[in-house]
Amino acid sequence: MQAWPKPETECSPHPADQHVGRQIAMVRVQSDASQAQLARSVGISFQQLQKYENGRNRVSASMLYEIATSLGVPVSRFFEGLPGNETTRVVLPLPVDQRIEFIASAEGRRLIEGLMQLPPRVRARVAAVIAALGEELATLDAETNTKASDEPTSAARQTGC
Repeated sequence: MQAWPKPETECSPHPADQHVGRQIAMVRVQSDASQAQLARSVGISFQQLQKYENGRNRVSASMLYEIATSLGVPVSRFFEGLPGNETTRVVLPLPVDQRIEFIASAEGRRLIEGLMQLPPRVRARVAAVIAALGEELATLDAETNTKASDEPTSAARQTGC
């Protein structure tokens, strides 16, 4: 039996509440719904939805049901990946899930908000710089991996292979 570590203070959100909140945010982003749209469809304010997504407020069972219905997913979707809720089926996260998780994170939202404040032309240039950096890092990574695989292993060196 696995137990969650106790929150640092009584006011700290429980890790399960944080997990469910992140899952709500991920499914909402995957569904291409804004916080305002989802909040409106379930009858709450977008601020309340933000609190759910950040884990600051717990989501009641009935509200979780309403959110799941509105997004067209089973309620169990919000508990996927929760420790102690594993199934025998292995589900590997897709790269798309990692991107959506980043976009739904506080850091991702801050980045997007900052980018949206830039004029479109500047935003396009920033995106080009980021893409170029990513390509450069991928090239350096590939070169490092190639050099490492070209070097003989210690066993090969000992046998003279």
